[in-house]
Amino acid sequence: MQIYNFLFILLFASCITAQKTSHASRYIQQANELAHKFIISDGHVDLPYRLKVNNFRLEKRFMGIPIKTDLGDFDYVRAKTGGLDAPFMSIYIPSSYEGNGAKVLADSLIDMVQGIAAEHPDKFAIASSPDDVRMNFNKGIISLPMGMENGAPIEGKLDHVKYFKQRGISYITLTHAKDNHICDSSYDTTRTWNGLSPFGREVVLEMNRSGIMVDVSHISDSAFYQVLALTNLPVIASHSSCRKFTPGFERNMNDDMLKHLAANGGVIQINFGSSFLDSKVQEQNDANRTALSRLLAEKGLTLSDQKSKPIVDKFQKDNPTLFADVKTVADHIDHAVAMAGINHVGLGSDFDGVGDSLPTGLKDVSAYPNLIAELLYRGYSENDIEKICSGNIFRVWQKVLDAANH
Repeated sequence: MQIYNFLFILLFASCITAQKTSHASRYIQQANELAHKFIISDGHVDLPYRLKVNNFRLEKRFMGIPIKTDLGDFDYVRAKTGGLDAPFMSIYIPSSYEGNGAKVLADSLIDMVQGIAAEHPDKFAIASSPDDVRMNFNKGIISLPMGMENGAPIEGKLDHVKYFKQRGISYITLTHAKDNHICDSSYDTTRTWNGLSPFGREVVLEMNRSGIMVDVSHISDSAFYQVLALTNLPVIASHSSCRKFTPGFERNMNDDMLKHLAANGGVIQINFGSSFLDSKVQEQNDANRTALSRLLAEKGLTLSDQKSKPIVDKFQKDNPTLFADVKTVADHIDHAVAMAGINHVGLGSDFDGVGDSLPTGLKDVSAYPNLIAELLYRGYSENDIEKICSGNIFRVWQKVLDAANH
């Protein structure tokens, strides 16, 4: 009798496993279809600066042009595979450029993006509006809208806001890792302005007038609330996640901020970096790094010493780097929806910007269907998914453009 019970349990378990596999296959197939049916817009892809670091040159013979490579998280082939249609190219300005050539760097990165589109008009096109993206989508072309990460290139000159609008910039992240002349950063404890600077207040209003979305990612909590009290239009958080899962990490948004963002009509676009998704993952990886450093120090070695390699290899084998996974990203979407509503959530991966910390199942731009499949599994409707993929950010983008045209 026990044998029969055991066999029944095995048969039942195998049926359950087969059923789960069948469900997963069905969701993946549907997710792939939706990924190519809907427009997917990602609020933040750091391709331009990654190419600059790799000494990008705009020449036909240069293989770094992002058609198909083994480098980074983005190229044309992988984007097409994943259904990515409108990655916002991040015109990233490191904090060290504040007052030190920021505008020159911004112009060079904008030139690079425009050059890529001009070099490959059958694959890429610049986009300055949702209508541009839709037109390109109908042609099978990937749009390259641009957002400037860090307002340092404004350089204290209000007319630079309109200048960058004319150059194709659709949003500006007010600061980055340090306080700048516009506002305080979430990463900086200096609190130079206790929020926005007097000039920063002018910048926000000028962005409203010029048709550039205000991006509140990276800014301090005080700056966030001051922006919302000042702006006449919805704002975005182009690549931020939920602080509920990362207590004490001001770079993410807390529940009250999510509710205020919804009242403003804005959108949070979820960042895929593991440190943004799960503080426990980050804490364990930090602990492993500390333990490895201690182990090497006990042997009189440093990480760069040749003799360290076998020790490092064994340590990493015994203590592999931890990552969040696609389910964790969906958890953040769930929470943002619970706090702000389905109309206020989007995607802002930070591909090419978070290094080797991307979650399992979302390692590059080919993997969006994995996230869509998880959302389908959790009961999101196709209409919900279309809003998350692009509908919500397009609504904000269009409203900001319409306000500037009146």
